[in-house]
Amino acid sequence: MPVNPELVGRDFPPTTPYLVGREKVREFARAVFADDPQHTDPSAAQALGYADVVAPPTFAIVVTDATLQQLLGEPDSGIVLKNVLHAEQRFRYSRPIVAGDELTARLSVTGIRAMGAAAMVTSESEITDAAGGHVVTTTSVLLVGEGDE
Repeated sequence: MPVNPELVGRDFPPTTPYLVGREKVREFARAVFADDPQHTDPSAAQALGYADVVAPPTFAIVVTDATLQQLLGEPDSGIVLKNVLHAEQRFRYSRPIVAGDELTARLSVTGIRAMGAAAMVTSESEITDAAGGHVVTTTSVLLVGEGDE
């Protein structure tokens, strides 16, 4: 197994806060074909009770990416990017992400499972707002194969 088994239980430092911008939400919504007006029109989002446009559910990956970069950059991880396949992604929300949110994420490696010469690495990123309130937990599963360095 190419992955360091001692990664399990490792917690990474919080990411730099990410300010969710209205245009970023609109761009992401267009990219994923989320055409509900709440994603692009502040008035439509406000009519639903939100302060600004609401990000599509998968927008959380934008914030999660910073945590996955920490994991991939860990010198003793045994993970080589060219041997990684993003196998699974899940989201567990407390509330939607809205333009104007300032979000911070913190990653923990929750499991490693050997699969022949490869390994499945599972991590969770807790994403909180500026007040420390839970927004979403993302679960990422990476399939890490063996390969030439």
